[in-house]
Amino acid sequence: MTRPILAGVLVGLFAVSAQAAQIYSCVDGNGRRLTSDRPIRECLAREQRLLNADGSVKQVVPPTMTVDELAEAEAKKRQAELERAAKQDAVRRDRNLLARFPDEAAHSKAREAALDDVRKGVKFSEDRLVELQKERKPLLDELEFYKGKKLPLKLRQQLDANDAATTAQRSLVQNQKEEIKRIDSLYDSELARLRKLWAGAPAGSLPLAASPTPASGTKSAGN
Repeated sequence: MTRPILAGVLVGLFAVSAQAAQIYSCVDGNGRRLTSDRPIRECLAREQRLLNADGSVKQVVPPTMTVDELAEAEAKKRQAELERAAKQDAVRRDRNLLARFPDEAAHSKAREAALDDVRKGVKFSEDRLVELQKERKPLLDELEFYKGKKLPLKLRQQLDANDAATTAQRSLVQNQKEEIKRIDSLYDSELARLRKLWAGAPAGSLPLAASPTPASGTKSAGN
């Protein structure tokens, strides 16, 4: 190897070595100055200085977080991620709402469609109650005949079945009427939000209203 080439190689090696020779330095809790070629364990909770080979400061390394500090930072990070996801979800929900209901007429049509099935259910149950009353009349007439006497088992069973069916239908009517109120409340809340969005409120900027609780034994308007 010629001398110029050898000199160039040596200069290159010296530059790499000088660049790689970094030293960590810190003062520990007892006031001692410590140095190492890697982060100093005794100073993980303290500031450390990363020095170049010539002793100049290349970088100041902040203290490593304690377990509690790390847990708090992670909790804040998760909370920020949840809030960001919630914001994105709210924007997407509002955009979908605007796509489904470009105007109030479309929303009114959807409300009527949602209410129609429940109203039909109420009508069916009320008609069934009328039928049950008709079926009960001859049973009551027969019951008069046995006043003061032991009722035949069949008549007792028929009366009990009529009572049970009537109670069930009345409960169903009550639930269906509650469901109508719930659907109306849901669409009222939705319409109030849509009016603000139609007026120019940015998607995702409005607070969410609590959804009305479905009546037991009934389907929600969205099903």
